[in-house]
Amino acid sequence: MNRFTGRSVLVTGAGSGLGRAIALAFAAEGASVVAAGRTRATLDETVGLIEAAHGTAAAVTADVTESVSLQDLVRETVIRFGGLDIAVNNAGILRGAGPVGEVSEADWDAVLRTNVTGVWLAMKHEIAHMKANGGGTIVNISANLGAHLRIPNLAAYSTSKAAVSALTRAAALDHIRHGIRINAVSPGSAAAPMSLRPGETPADRAERAKSENPLGRVAEAEEVAAAVLYLASPAAGAMVGTDLVIDSGASA
Repeated sequence: MNRFTGRSVLVTGAGSGLGRAIALAFAAEGASVVAAGRTRATLDETVGLIEAAHGTAAAVTADVTESVSLQDLVRETVIRFGGLDIAVNNAGILRGAGPVGEVSEADWDAVLRTNVTGVWLAMKHEIAHMKANGGGTIVNISANLGAHLRIPNLAAYSTSKAAVSALTRAAALDHIRHGIRINAVSPGSAAAPMSLRPGETPADRAERAKSENPLGRVAEAEEVAAAVLYLASPAAGAMVGTDLVIDSGASA
């Protein structure tokens, strides 16, 4: 399939995990991909994997907590590939585990600044370009924790992701009139580093998932990526403000 031939795609948090899988999936279907993140070495690895598969990609360092950095990221995407058709706001962190009353102010601020304000700032600059250039598509990566599911000791992360789900719907309503479709994907535990508990191996996670998830396993990163590509494709043209949960039935 080549659903995205001739399209320019920006993916934040593309140096590893779900972001890397999403970048690889878009490139495999013909897109020119900007892999963005804070660590150049891991971004270069992502670009190397894409180029080894005969795809087109570029690594651009950016910090989603800084407005100027994101403005520059959008500008660099346009310079390198002639526009910005699709943006996937995937960058996020998991910090501040513990009961609400014991979460440090530093952890709370870091999680909200990255996971919520970072998505808002990214959309702010992506939307500005898309409004001036005939529209586009945005997919935000939220989580099943938050709007769909709560568990103890992850209040900061859950709050941030519930906010991403709400922000996605609000932005979708505000900007569909500008030809910009905005949706979200909410993964649960997936085959990515963030879903590993401290000291846990992938094999440990797989064993835990047998009892935690109705499906009996975590989602593969490629399965989450497939959902993102669907929402970004013309086949999802009537989907506006959707929050698509991919969590092996955990929040069903």
